[in-house]
Amino acid sequence: MAAATKLQAFWNHPAGPKTIHFWAPTFKWGISIANIADFSKPPEKISYPQQLAVACTGIVWSRYSMVITPKNWNLFSVNVAMAGTGLYQLSRKIKDDYLSESETEAAVAKR
Repeated sequence: MAAATKLQAFWNHPAGPKTIHFWAPTFKWGISIANIADFSKPPEKISYPQQLAVACTGIVWSRYSMVITPKNWNLFSVNVAMAGTGLYQLSRKIKDDYLSESETEAAVAKR
């Protein structure tokens, strides 16, 4: 009986599945999943503008999801995931573009 009550509360929640406030963040998970799939992509194929947009969107909307009423935990979690995956991809790109060149130059200089 308690499970039915919880399911009904979820169903009738202001950010529940009867509203856009549920479905928009749910479909937004596709962006984070695609970004996770791209973890195996070579860093030189990563786009700075795209990953900066993903990371900034995640950071801004994570904050926003905590100040609106009612709190939308689905929106918060998807945006934390977006910020995390975007920042990770940016770190891979920066490491490849700037740090690996320094290591290569240092190795050449030692020869």
